[in-house]
Amino acid sequence: MSSELLELIRNILLKTAAITYGLAVLMAVATFLLWDTWTTLISQSFHTTPAVLSPLMLTFFTAIKFYAIFMLLAPALALHWTIKARRKKEA
Repeated sequence: MSSELLELIRNILLKTAAITYGLAVLMAVATFLLWDTWTTLISQSFHTTPAVLSPLMLTFFTAIKFYAIFMLLAPALALHWTIKARRKKEA
């Protein structure tokens, strides 16, 4: 693969990771600020108890974190190190 293609893929992965982290923070803030409102609405809509919602939200944010780290950030860092090694080798 050419270095330009590797850089493009790396940049896309890093930007996607940054956007994912930004959206996760916004969702977490909205969830924590509106917790009482959301639990009431969801409890009525889906016939669940508020005790069930806390583990679900924890699982949701854990999945986002797993996705951002292992599906986006780790490959981007690997590509970054590959590009760096190629440039060092060429110089």
